[in-house]
Amino acid sequence: MDVVTGTAAGVPFTALPPRTSDVSRQDHAPLIITWHMLDAPRTDAAFAAAFPMAEVPAWRVHLGMPMCGARMPAGGVDEVFALARDDAVSSFLVPFVESAVAEFPAALAAVRAQLPVDDGPVTIVGASLGGAVALQVLADAEIPVHAAVLINPAIRVSSAVPLVEPMAGHRYEWSEQARQRCADLDFVARAPEIAPPPLLIVSGDDDHPEFRADAADLVAALRGQDGDPGRIEQIGVPGLAHPLADEPGMEPAPQRADAHAVDEIVTRWLRRILPVAG
Repeated sequence: MDVVTGTAAGVPFTALPPRTSDVSRQDHAPLIITWHMLDAPRTDAAFAAAFPMAEVPAWRVHLGMPMCGARMPAGGVDEVFALARDDAVSSFLVPFVESAVAEFPAALAAVRAQLPVDDGPVTIVGASLGGAVALQVLADAEIPVHAAVLINPAIRVSSAVPLVEPMAGHRYEWSEQARQRCADLDFVARAPEIAPPPLLIVSGDDDHPEFRADAADLVAALRGQDGDPGRIEQIGVPGLAHPLADEPGMEPAPQRADAHAVDEIVTRWLRRILPVAG
């Protein structure tokens, strides 16, 4: 499979083109943008290998999250862990999401300038904390979105805080500011702000219980306000925990069986949802 790497407005990306047999005109191929997780696979290149969506007739452009991969701070993982120790919410989780959302419009424009893709609504995919990025893009409603996929998503960022505590080395001490910043990234509470396109949530049966509960809550909230609740789908994956790759998850690696199962589910759904290129 051909792989295109580069940067888009300073954001590193790994892009996979559609097969030539899937599109009649390469300059009109649909565009899928993804944001990876902070667990393995935790870089754009590693996520592209774990979740290639090879049978989807579209360009799949995997963006690197801030402070990951090529943008790892000079102090490496230790410097990132120091942010979690300083404040798991205000220095670590929330800045990841806010920075990725803020840089997306310019990165999207740069991707479209570099690759032969169409200029229609984009499809977005987010895994874990990348799911919070995708949900914020939907809530902002500034960029037209054709469809969205969330994989083991962090739907309430507050649910991720206990998972960061082992990295930080101490229990998190909540402040009123931290509670407010997490409330800003509680997409169940903010569901009325989201007018979702077709949306698929893939939850591992062995994912963090809080994440699975939050996913069910979001599905219920969105279906309750949508005129076509069938557009909101949730699929469970037996045996899938939170990560989609083995540690350390920095470099491309052979696709695991559970990641392959997710890939097949999302591929089938996207082949049904995506517009026909041509």
